[in-house]
Formats: sequence, structure tokens, C-alpha cells
Amino acid sequence: MHHVEPCRDFDFQQGRWHVRHRRLTARLAGCTTWEEFTGTSEQRPLLGGNGNIEDNLLHLPGGTYRAVALRSYDPASASWAIWWLDGRAPHRLDVPVIGAFENGVGRFHADDVLDGRPVRLRFLWLGTDGAAPRWEQALSPDGGATWETNWTMDFTRA
Repeated sequence: MHHVEPCRDFDFQQGRWHVRHRRLTARLAGCTTWEEFTGTSEQRPLLGGNGNIEDNLLHLPGGTYRAVALRSYDPASASWAIWWLDGRAPHRLDVPVIGAFENGVGRFHADDVLDGRPVRLRFLWLGTDGAAPRWEQALSPDGGATWETNWTMDFTRA
């Protein structure tokens, strides 16, 4: 068995966090109404460092739920896959976003479906070299020509 050096891209996020969420109340509908809520997050490495799991507790206005981000790194393609598992739908993994970090910014993309129509999905990781990393989710109805950011998470150490 040959040894693979672990990828350190997500080391910045290990440990326990307080999270401030902002989320559009409707996606790709011209909506400008944001709801804000809090949560917590805890991330730990898996797969000898070439994977991790981020366990989230989200205090939505309509009720609290848990969700997990599962991430794995493929050294052959130098890319990460990120799956989202919503505790309210425990047998369904969302489509994985695939991408990498460049100059401290993580960019991850996937083709997905929203209300029966194809969309492009993007995750961004920003500020990963500082004390307050930020995650953003955006959707594109036109193959990536335009993007609507619909969810942000701002992290502070717990």
C-alpha cells in the first residue's frame, strides 16, 4: 500500500465553530429577502487527511435541523468532491460539487436541478487564511453566465 500525503486545503476549518447564516427566502425568483439565523459546525479529518466531515446544527426560523458536509480529495485529479446530507432527508445525498483551492479561494461546481429546471451550482470558500472563513452558495440558470448567491455562512471559532 503506497502512502499518499494528505491534502491540507480544509485544515483551516478543523474544530468547532459558531456560524452566522444568511439565506434568500426564494432562489432564482428575483427575491431580495434574506433570513438570518445561527448555527454551529464541527469539522474533523477523515481518510488520513484526504477527507473530512463537517457536522452542522442549523437553527432555521422554522425549526432546527442537522446536516453534514462530506468531503474527499482525489490526488489524481487534484480536486475535492463535497456532498451535502440534510438530516431531514437522511437517505438522499445531494449532487457532489467538484473543485479545488487556488490562491486561498475554493471553487466547486456541479450541475443540479431546481424546481425541475437545470441549474449550475457553485460553492465558494473565502477568507480561508484568516480567522473568519466564509462559505457562499450560488445558482446560475444560464450555465454560469450569471450567478445568484443564495446562502452565506460566516464562521467564528467556538
